[in-house]
Amino acid sequence: MTSTAQSTRTEPIIAGVVTSLVGFTSSFVVVVTGLRAVGATPVQAASGLLVLTVTFALGTILLSWRTRRPVTLAWSTPGAALLASMAGSYEGSWSSAVGAFLIVGLLVLATGLVPALGDLIGRIPTPIAQAMLAGVLLTLCLAPMKSLGDQPWSTIPILVVWLLAMRWLTRWALPLALVTALVVIGVNLAVDGYDGWAGETWWPQLVWTAPTFDVAAVVGIAIPLYIVTMASQNVPGVAVLKSFGYETPWRPAMFVTGAGTVIGAPFGGHAINLAALSAALAAGPEAGAERSRRWIAGVATGSTSLVLAVLSGALVAITAISPAGLLEAVAGLALLATFVASLMGAFEQIEFRIPAALTFVTAAAGVTFAGIGGAFWALVVGLVSWGVLRRGGFDTARR
Repeated sequence: MTSTAQSTRTEPIIAGVVTSLVGFTSSFVVVVTGLRAVGATPVQAASGLLVLTVTFALGTILLSWRTRRPVTLAWSTPGAALLASMAGSYEGSWSSAVGAFLIVGLLVLATGLVPALGDLIGRIPTPIAQAMLAGVLLTLCLAPMKSLGDQPWSTIPILVVWLLAMRWLTRWALPLALVTALVVIGVNLAVDGYDGWAGETWWPQLVWTAPTFDVAAVVGIAIPLYIVTMASQNVPGVAVLKSFGYETPWRPAMFVTGAGTVIGAPFGGHAINLAALSAALAAGPEAGAERSRRWIAGVATGSTSLVLAVLSGALVAITAISPAGLLEAVAGLALLATFVASLMGAFEQIEFRIPAALTFVTAAAGVTFAGIGGAFWALVVGLVSWGVLRRGGFDTARR
């Protein structure tokens, strides 16, 4: 076998492994932070991370193999960021958050079965949806600078490694920043010692939580989480695949991600969806010149993710013992590009700038009313102001 033929065979596999490693290491901290923010214990957060990884990994393998297209799935990173923004303001229980996750899965299933529901989500103006996401991400993206002020000698190495990697090894910038953070945490533990925490586990395990349902969680978590997942993950995921010449199997994808979310919700999984940015690694030229073989990259992505799932318990244990704010700084770096893209999308169209601005500041302020979080009220404020200003002929470009 020639070296060229060998390269052709291995390129999709290597691309899939890289896709999984980059996607997992660059955002798992966001997921853990989000689950902890809505009441999960470290053990429950580890269960959530495990079930999310397993369900999207199996879904990726199934969809890629059945459709012969590089269809990759992921956990909802913007959705996890939405949950993380509720830290300190969420008044519900973990079980009610789990109930909201279950509803999100049912809504995604319904989107695949009822086209009108997808059309309804599509009628939400993109600038307003992007402004809501940008407002949610703002606080999280401030974490690196807050950590720099609180613990400069621990944070500076992370920022330096990330910045240098962004210059020469862009794809690996976040994984390298995470490795640096783990080294810093290890040094701190060696110097200061560690007494452990109750219920610590370094092994992955599934923990069942019976879902409960209350209006505040449904309105404050389920609805914004569903909208963010659809607008910021599923729709861009379709666009990424299309840019490489692949049509997304929409109904099968919604069925798999919806069913996966429903199954994973009682174990702490908030939502899985089509991969967006990381999908380009498995669907693009990195996966080989033969487009007909790139589906193998999807299978390799899912297979690698199943291996990484074994690390879920240990990774959550590490986040629990790390200095306060340090891993959140890595999460903020991971979300920086998404924040910039959302901000640009929010204010790109002149006629939406005032409604988008109101949406952004409402989400960023974390307004809580009647037990319902700021993401929902940001949507309400944005849609109402857009409706009023549009009907009133208000010229946002001039006033």
